[in-house]
Amino acid sequence: MMGRSEAGLEPYHRFTKAQWSRLRDGEEMTLSAEEIERLRSLSDPISLDEAEKVYLPLSRLLSFYVEAVQDLHSVSTRFLNRPVAKVPFIVGVAGSVAVGKSTTARILQALLARWKSSPKVDLITTDGFLYPNAVLEERGLMQKKGFPESYDRARFVKFLADIKSGKGQLAVPTYSHLVYDVVPGAELVVDRPDILIVEGLNILQPGELPRTGKPILFASDFIDFSIFIDADEEDLFEWFMTRFFRLRETAFRDPTSFFHRFSELSEEEARTYGRRVWETINLKNLRDNVLPTRGRADLVLKKGRSHLIEEVLLRRV
Repeated sequence: MMGRSEAGLEPYHRFTKAQWSRLRDGEEMTLSAEEIERLRSLSDPISLDEAEKVYLPLSRLLSFYVEAVQDLHSVSTRFLNRPVAKVPFIVGVAGSVAVGKSTTARILQALLARWKSSPKVDLITTDGFLYPNAVLEERGLMQKKGFPESYDRARFVKFLADIKSGKGQLAVPTYSHLVYDVVPGAELVVDRPDILIVEGLNILQPGELPRTGKPILFASDFIDFSIFIDADEEDLFEWFMTRFFRLRETAFRDPTSFFHRFSELSEEEARTYGRRVWETINLKNLRDNVLPTRGRADLVLKKGRSHLIEEVLLRRV
């Protein structure tokens, strides 16, 4: 049991899943088991029961945060004697490759969109802000795809700034996991949502401050509530390999897939290749760039070996 002095230094409230689920406080589930199945990622075994215990309390918490931020914005505009304009609330979802960010983001989008107020909830991933492969090749960054330097961070920050300023009809570049590249001319249009969910590896990174002291904006400056999905390295590796082998039997068999050649590898060759990718790219990025941002999150969802949430950490306000 943590002593009082030690508890005072702990930046998070800690909950077991059972404790967290009680904070649902009667919130009704608006998604069916079939919808959960459709929303989950390839190797994420989330069930309706898991969604009720973890994401319903989170949905309830976010409703309070959205209301509080809207009230704060109203106070600010009243003080400045400016007309009240809608400012989207931005939720960030971060974490390692294969941890289940996409599942969390999609389930949250579906749940939040079914609030009684029927907000407009959009979802984007940072994949579209990766530099095209041609640029990565030119800069020698293909083996660092997913690292902070492989993204057009200036364009991403400008997009978030435009969202927060209330601009509409904003174009987001589209990324194809099939061809493993940004699709030229393909864009997703984001038009003044009430809530925007942004999912990506490095969205909580503060970056480096200029020595001149000149103010600089980072993507994390625009996020109103941030979620980090956490898991042990060994489990992440197993989930990555499970997903890799499932893709090898499905999407990789498509002749247009960037990874089509891997569908023809023997199982041993595929395992060797997958392990090399994990160790030289994903694990290095996790340790150097992704994991160090965990302590900046408002909420940490800690997964166990079963891929299910075992502990929830909520930052003390």
